[in-house]
Order: sequence, then C-alpha cells, then structure tokens
Amino acid sequence: MRKTLSLAIVLAGLAAAPAAAGDAEISAAQSTIDQQLQAFLADDEAAAYSLAAPSIKRMFPSVESFMAMVEGGYMPVRRPQSYAFGKTHELSPTSIIQQVLLVGPDGKNYEAVYTLELQEDGVFRITGCSLRASSALST
Repeated sequence: MRKTLSLAIVLAGLAAAPAAAGDAEISAAQSTIDQQLQAFLADDEAAAYSLAAPSIKRMFPSVESFMAMVEGGYMPVRRPQSYAFGKTHELSPTSIIQQVLLVGPDGKNYEAVYTLELQEDGVFRITGCSLRASSALST
C-alpha cells in the first residue's frame, strides 16, 4: 500500500509540473502583449516595436514602418479603451496563441489573436496579430 501511495504522489507531481511551466509561459506571453499595449497607449513607439519578433522586424525594418502598419489596420490595438486576456492555447513550450478582447477607440468590441514565440534571449515576442470585430461583451 505504501509503494502505491508513493507512486501516486510522484505521478501527481509529474502531472502538475507541465501545468506550472505552462502557466509561467502563458504569463510571460501575456506580459509581452500587455507591455506592448501599454507602450502604444504611452506613445512609446520604440518600446512597442521592441516587443515584435525578428520576423516582424524583417517585414517592418523601422519603428516608423511598423507604426504605419499598426495605425493603418490595428487602431483598436493601438488605442484600446480597455482590454482583457481571453483564451490561451499553448502550441508548445515556445509558442503561444493568446486571445485579447478589446474595446477600440470607437467604443466597439474587437478580438485580437496574438501569436508569440520564445526567442533565444528567453523573452516571448509577438510574431503576429489578427484583428476582427467581436460580439463579445465589453470588459
């Protein structure tokens, strides 16, 4: 009986370990998004750009080109009245998909779906964002 109990405790500990690691990774990815949204709100364009992954920086090689893209198609992300994290999907320990529910500057609801990848420096950076009008309730 004692060996069975010990084995059950070890197995329970192993089962809990990936969830704890996943929580830390999700929290780190959400922190990156939050930092970028706060940088947008503070008009700190360089800080917002610094949170983009290298693949995004190759497409938009300057802060100015990046901000032109954001302001041209992502105003709810650029100037949210409010935002809250929604569903998260961990594709792997280094790849996260994060839903963000936003109220845009126009007062309408939007859903942004971010993809993030863990970089060599240990920081999750944003690899993409899709935006669409949402029927979700405002937060």
